[in-house]
Amino acid sequence: MAKPKRLLLPKMHIYCEGEKTEPYYLEKYLRKFHDGDRRREVVSIEKTKKNTPLQLVEEAIRHKSKSSVPKHDVFWVVYDRESFAKIPNEKHEEARRLAKRHGIKIALSNVCFELWVLLHFVRNNAPFASYDELMANSPLKKELARVGLPKYEKGERKIFEYIGGDADIAKQNARDMNRDTIAAAASANSPEYLLNPYTSVPDLLDDIDLF
Repeated sequence: MAKPKRLLLPKMHIYCEGEKTEPYYLEKYLRKFHDGDRRREVVSIEKTKKNTPLQLVEEAIRHKSKSSVPKHDVFWVVYDRESFAKIPNEKHEEARRLAKRHGIKIALSNVCFELWVLLHFVRNNAPFASYDELMANSPLKKELARVGLPKYEKGERKIFEYIGGDADIAKQNARDMNRDTIAAAASANSPEYLLNPYTSVPDLLDDIDLF
């Protein structure tokens, strides 16, 4: 008698633009909130050297297209809006359309992941043009120093240890901020990369929690 086929659990694959801050935050999030449950087995933060939205989306598509990958696997890419000079709107739109066509989900922070970090401490409705402007004009430096991290630099590996316990607060702050930004946008259908300030990191974390 033939053995019954073993059903493979769907997996979630996450590709991050940053090599340190974002992957380490997500890994520590899994360890804190899902240690010992099935998500530690089925959520994978993939290693990648790609660092532009389009490259990340294309890499996720290549992975998803492999015959060995179950069709119900979920793919996310995580990246920042950054400055227009670095990545123009046209490139963001190309990545967005390609991701949508292939069922790839996007967690974008406008202007950078540090906006998500800031929301662990305070509500925010101020737009920022760059990482440097956010660090100079927001209370993030002061708040990080208050919790024991006075010399934060982009790429900080241990950020979750200092802020991770306030993830639910950050999620609510992000939802409030996103709602206000969308309400003030020129168009109700404005893509995420044109919304500032905005972050869809909470959508990714919610997806992990419910996976």
